Amino acid sequence: MSDVRLPGPHTRVRRLPEKAVYDAATVHAILDATFLCHVAGVVDGLAVALPTLYVREGDTLYLHASRSNALLRSALAAGRLSLSATIFDGLRLARSGFESSIAYRSVVVVGTPAEVTDVAQKRRIVEGFVDAITPGRASEVRPLSEREAALTLVVALAIDEASAKVSRGPTDDDTEDADLPIWAGTVGARLVYGPVEPSRAGAMAQGIDLPPSVRRLLENE
Repeated sequence: MSDVRLPGPHTRVRRLPEKAVYDAATVHAILDATFLCHVAGVVDGLAVALPTLYVREGDTLYLHASRSNALLRSALAAGRLSLSATIFDGLRLARSGFESSIAYRSVVVVGTPAEVTDVAQKRRIVEGFVDAITPGRASEVRPLSEREAALTLVVALAIDEASAKVSRGPTDDDTEDADLPIWAGTVGARLVYGPVEPSRAGAMAQGIDLPPSVRRLLENE
């Protein structure tokens, strides 16, 4: 991240700055530990945020959507885009509701978007999306068709500035609450896959074994 500001003027953590983390390794690790983000921009004068998927390559994040996606189109025209990704790690239950919170890791990115127009690069990135969510799946499904490639907008977001924020550890109880006879602690959370429900559409749907990509998802639980 030699050309990335950690943090920049739009990503410096001001609320609970003790939870801020500004090193590139942490930012990359959080971005790589999830694939769901929220993209924010301005569409027709209205601030809009939408959930979407991304993949990272170095200091570039790739997004994809329909070619008619108004938010990404607006961001391309403006030349700026904001993105945030959050991993929910559990509940931090304090001895008061006021001090209770969640355990999380998050990243905020501000960057410069550019449309990917090279067809070969677009295909590679779309396959990267498939494998980022379900490793190995891209080799199990049919390739992207020319029509699908034409209908897909792929945007490369160069990370200009970023910051991470991490909330973990013991609860932040007030000193006068520490001796109250109330349970306090952290309840961890994680993503769990299953059960599996095979598609029943198509003549060949019955009797097909689970592919390796799906088996790996289930084995990791």
